[in-house]
Amino acid sequence: MRTQVAIIGAGPAGLLLGQLLYKSGVDAIIIEQRSPDYVLGRIRAGVLEQVSMDLLDQAGVGARAHAEGLPHDGIELLFKGARHRIDLHELTGGSRVTVYGQTEVTRDLMDARAAAGLTTVYDAQNVQVHDLASQNPRVTYQKDGQTHELACDFIAGCDGYHGVCRASAPADLLKTYERVYPFGWLGVLADVPPVSHELIYANTERGFALCSMRSATRSRYYVQVPNTDKIENWSIDQFWTELGNRLDPEARANLVTGPALEMSIAPLRSFVAEPMRFGRMFLAGDAAHIVPPTGAKGLNLAASDVGFLW
Repeated sequence: MRTQVAIIGAGPAGLLLGQLLYKSGVDAIIIEQRSPDYVLGRIRAGVLEQVSMDLLDQAGVGARAHAEGLPHDGIELLFKGARHRIDLHELTGGSRVTVYGQTEVTRDLMDARAAAGLTTVYDAQNVQVHDLASQNPRVTYQKDGQTHELACDFIAGCDGYHGVCRASAPADLLKTYERVYPFGWLGVLADVPPVSHELIYANTERGFALCSMRSATRSRYYVQVPNTDKIENWSIDQFWTELGNRLDPEARANLVTGPALEMSIAPLRSFVAEPMRFGRMFLAGDAAHIVPPTGAKGLNLAASDVGFLW
C-alpha cells in the first residue's frame, strides 16, 4: 500500500489530523494498535479551548460539539473559602471553552472518517517505522497473521507516550525532560449534576480539588492525594465526604452524590521531548509532551500540534 501521510495512532490527534488532511485533499491512512471499542473506552478530559473548537469546525466535525457542548465563559478559583471568577471571554477578547467529552470528540471523528470511506487499520500489531531520514519512509505492521508495508511521504506520530514513533527517533537527536510530582489525583466520574455551571479549582489546607463536568448530568471530580495512596483505600462515600470538605459552603450544599462510573488515582507528571521532527516523521500530542490534567490541556495541546502540522 501507499499513501501520502501515514498517521500512527487513532486517538483524537491522529483522527483530527486525518480529517483535516482529507478536507485539504491529502491522502492519509491511520494505523492503530487497539480496537475501536478500546479507543472509545478511554476516559479522558472534556474541556475544549477555542483553538480546538475552531479546528473541529475546519475538519467538518464540530456540529455536535456546538449543539451538545456546554460553553463556558470563565472559571472559578477557590481560595480560603471564597470563590473568585476569572472571565476568560472578556480577558481574551471573545474566546471561551466548551465542555464536551474527549470520548465524544473521538466518536465524531471516527464517524466522519467512516462516512467518508477513509482507511483506518485497527488492531495492528508490531507497528514499526523505517527510513525516517530518507525521501521514502515506510511503516510495517502485522494484522490477521500477515505482515503489511505502507509506503508514504511523511509519518505523523500521534501514538501517545508509549507509542513506537518517539521510541524510534535517533537517540543522539532526541532530548527528553520529565518531572514527577509528589502527589496524585483521585478522580470520580458520576452521573450527577455538577455543583456549579463553571469549573471550580479549589486550593485548600486539605489539598487541591477540582469540580468539573462532562455534561449537565455527568460530573468529573478530583481531590489531591499522596502519590503513595491506593484506590482500594477509598470508598465512594469517603470521596464525597472529602470533596465536600474542600469546597465552599455554597458548592458543598449543591453537591449531589451517587455511585461512581469510574474511580481511579492518576499519578501526575510533566514530560517534554524535543525536537518534534526527525527527518520525515513528526510527533504530535502525548508522543511529544504530557502535562498534568490540572488545566485540561492535553487534548488542546494535541489539537494545536495538529493545527501547526496540518
